[in-house]
Amino acid sequence: MFYGAAVSEAPAMRGRNVFVAGGGNSAGQAALHLARWARQVTILVREGSLADSMSDYLIRQIGAAPNIDVRYRVQVTGGTGTGHLQSLILQDTASGARQSVPADALLVFIGAQPRTQWLGEAVARDPRGFILTGPELPDGTGGRRWRPARRPLPLETSLPGVFAAGDVRRGSVKRVASAVGEGAATIPLVHRFLRTTAAAKAAAGRQHPPLASTPAAGTQSAA
Repeated sequence: MFYGAAVSEAPAMRGRNVFVAGGGNSAGQAALHLARWARQVTILVREGSLADSMSDYLIRQIGAAPNIDVRYRVQVTGGTGTGHLQSLILQDTASGARQSVPADALLVFIGAQPRTQWLGEAVARDPRGFILTGPELPDGTGGRRWRPARRPLPLETSLPGVFAAGDVRRGSVKRVASAVGEGAATIPLVHRFLRTTAAAKAAAGRQHPPLASTPAAGTQSAA
């Protein structure tokens, strides 16, 4: 049983009966790759269609693959095996009926948890825990999170000067290449934040110069 699918695992599925749980693009891409090696690949989808969760080009490729099957309105409720997976228990989400099917491997693509609880209240997050950034941040009115007078920079969190990139950010494309791209894009944003912060401090210093010290009464300054 695997959470996700490493490319290196696919050849090990040669001639086997493989199940993929999930209805998103990651599940579809994994199924197509595994189908090059596995005898049979079955995609298990809890909904009644892939149209709302998977790109059309993937749906068409899956439909054309002779060794990929899609089972709708079904979920995995159990598994059996000695030393390795040998069968799965599948349950119909509508009727509740269960069925045992032979299975050599199960690959799970049902989403991820961001695990951002350690941030506490320091950084604004959505109800699922994904970090809000940039234009998704609520404004500074009504006791909401974003306080500075300026607008937040792209990828900037509710804590000014702290940025989020990759899967942990709400609305991100859950791909390694996208995460790397966002991380790279953050660098010039950090530089921009530092420049504007330094400029703001310099401007504040010019508006409020330090008071000049004067000798106390009865003292003389040295020549």
